[in-house]
Amino acid sequence: MHILVIGGAGYIGSHVVKALLNRGMNVTVFDNLSTGTKINLFDNADFIEGDILKYEQILFAMKQNVDGIVLLAGKKAVGESMENPMKYAFNNINGVVNVLNAMVESGVNKAIFSSSAAVYGVPQYSPMDEEHPVNPMSFYGFTKHETERLLKWYDELKGIKFVSLRYFNAVGYDEQGDVKGLEENPQNLLPIVMEAAIGKRDKVKIFGNDYETRDGTCIRDYIHVTDLGSAHALALELLEKGGASQILNLGTSQGSSVLEMITKTQEVIGRPVPYEFAPRRAGDPAVVTAKADKAREILGWEAQHSDLDNIIRSTWNVYNKQ
Repeated sequence: MHILVIGGAGYIGSHVVKALLNRGMNVTVFDNLSTGTKINLFDNADFIEGDILKYEQILFAMKQNVDGIVLLAGKKAVGESMENPMKYAFNNINGVVNVLNAMVESGVNKAIFSSSAAVYGVPQYSPMDEEHPVNPMSFYGFTKHETERLLKWYDELKGIKFVSLRYFNAVGYDEQGDVKGLEENPQNLLPIVMEAAIGKRDKVKIFGNDYETRDGTCIRDYIHVTDLGSAHALALELLEKGGASQILNLGTSQGSSVLEMITKTQEVIGRPVPYEFAPRRAGDPAVVTAKADKAREILGWEAQHSDLDNIIRSTWNVYNKQ
């Protein structure tokens, strides 16, 4: 299969590209390099610099004998989405419509979409399965759910088969060191912990230590990007075999707290990570974990790289070289 990975120069995208190449697929990366970087490109994958907001550019890429796509491009900062919904509507919805229309025009009928646990909103129970009510609490989560709704309609009306993968907390780095590019201005916990460890920031702020959890800090489900990458490859193989469209969670069901993540990081890297407690942030649930049985049943997928030691060590190997 020849797969167009849209957003393939980014943090998650580059790990997906490696997974597809390892499964023997031909890959073309399409990226505008606004957040992705050329450091993350692989020599054995083609590259087209372009933007999904420019229809002729994505159509050109789609017409390069593409069999399927992986759609990772889009804005992803939850806080920013609440302050600037116009930007997120434009990028995460208008851009998706361009991609879907280009698929129809060029006859490409297989899509893997990087969705998010943000579609669920505040957990009514945890771990959450795919039947959990969808009620996004951020505009970012709303755009992810809207894309899933668009995919369902394009499936029904135009025969585009899709697998929407609802990630929980993506972490870690390629263990072989093939992905080196760091995210700028990270919003997620582990990169912030690493920046505190190397002295790039003064300390980590832990928002709330009075939750009803085992140590009072929030618990999240951390999934290694190598495991995310393998799920994308398996999902494409499912569609290639004629499988039906699916929405699947990707997580471990084993949550770790913020304090546990910091403590384990100190243990693995052998140096202190300064932190301080701060007031809770509005909208932060105490526990968010995934039930990923459906991905196991349908894709034969298992998280194999997502123990905390490996997550932290693989991330530290990259940050420690900066």
